[in-house]
Amino acid sequence: MNKISANMAAPADPCCFVIFGASGDLTHRLLAPALYNLAAAGLLPNAFAIIGTARGEKSNDAFRNDLAQAFRQFAIRNVDEAIIAQLLSCASYVNGAADDPATYERLERELARVERACPTGGNRLFYLATPPTAFAPISRYLGQSGIGREENGAWRRLIIEKPFGTNLASAQALNRELLELLDEHQIYRIDHYLGKETVQNIMVLRFANGLFEPIWNRDHIDHVQITVAETLTVGRRGRLYDAIGALRDMVPNHLFQLLSLVAMEPPARFDAHAVRSEKAEALDALHVPSEAAALQESVRAQYVAARVGDNEVEDYRRTADVRSDSTTETYVALKLMIDNWRWAGVPFYLRTGKALKSRRTEVAIKFKQAPFAMFRDTPVDRLAQNFLVISIQPDECIGLQFNAKVPGPAIAIAGVGMTFKYGDYFEVAPSTGYETLIYDCMIGDAILFQRADGIEAGWRVVQPFLDAWHEAGPHGLALYKAGSDGPEEADQLLARDGRRWRSLA
Repeated sequence: MNKISANMAAPADPCCFVIFGASGDLTHRLLAPALYNLAAAGLLPNAFAIIGTARGEKSNDAFRNDLAQAFRQFAIRNVDEAIIAQLLSCASYVNGAADDPATYERLERELARVERACPTGGNRLFYLATPPTAFAPISRYLGQSGIGREENGAWRRLIIEKPFGTNLASAQALNRELLELLDEHQIYRIDHYLGKETVQNIMVLRFANGLFEPIWNRDHIDHVQITVAETLTVGRRGRLYDAIGALRDMVPNHLFQLLSLVAMEPPARFDAHAVRSEKAEALDALHVPSEAAALQESVRAQYVAARVGDNEVEDYRRTADVRSDSTTETYVALKLMIDNWRWAGVPFYLRTGKALKSRRTEVAIKFKQAPFAMFRDTPVDRLAQNFLVISIQPDECIGLQFNAKVPGPAIAIAGVGMTFKYGDYFEVAPSTGYETLIYDCMIGDAILFQRADGIEAGWRVVQPFLDAWHEAGPHGLALYKAGSDGPEEADQLLARDGRRWRSLA
């Protein structure tokens, strides 16, 4: 089979890429390899510069050495030293704290120097690879100093990482602060899940094929399962994780982004405004439960000691920097309903957790069972369930499960499957998931980024669960063994509706 080349894009606009938090883990592990991969693919512009900024005192040469080490250490493909040299030649460093006005005076001088030497056209991309507490002060100083102001035809864009708030009130406050200083079209709220090819393919699968969209509704779909399962424990993130938990960490961003792509109405056109409007409408249509209903339609749990693969795992509460009486959940399962015509009566079941049996991210659409009348004399209870499974991790593929006749004179039916794997059809180089998102920001395509109204719509749904769990305290917190599929209570959540989770095995 001749594979199709995946690189058909033109280089991005000339620009200066400014990284706040340039000494951090995100920069080294993900941004540096992503920039290298973009350069290797010929997608960075010829006029391109990198300015790193962080608290520590550091020379330009020291910063370049840090970048070079990150390019080599965290590369996910063989590196070309010539490409590394090219990227380092345009890199410089500015030290300073995020809340110190002097930092921005130094940054402004460095930007002026770089833009005299490199024809970027004044285009600037600011990446906030920082803790969320720095989002507002950095945005404030970028706005007040004029560094982030668009003028003379040059664009200025800001990328911020999740979490976008810790509850509805904080998300609304963050959006207010950002939008007082920058226009919405300048703000790119990044979710690295949306950089994965299979996630982007959900829209293409639905809207570019006459096969699926006509049956993508309550008449044909029984329910939808969205799973983000991790084998990793909290590890050394005990203090940070214990203040957040699985619900805040995963649901308003990763899982709701997957849900919105599955549930959205067809956009009038394939552009950022139309697509993001439909995604926000889908989230806004989610039923906001009362606190009593939130307790009934959710499960929260913590892992306890057991084995995950070959590794012994201790109780979550014995993790360093985790409170011994912690009620923070490491697993969450939710049943959500969407109040619109397309999805009326179709439950969306979401689950995510740590220290589970296997690492898996998938969207599974369960179609309604066919009438059994013509097969009444056969063991219809053995009919396979009809699932369309969009697998995102660890394998990027799309599978369809259906029934077929077993060869032979008797009518015997067995479940079979067909699977499309990206690697079988396309020449796709390994990636971090950030390449597409950074490139899209450089060309001004915001389709894969979240808008303020979508962020707030998601938090409106999550808030009753947060409030109900806070009020309940330790009551109702379930336990599950590390290395399992999760708590029994999550199985019961679906069993009440006559359904069951897909196995993580």
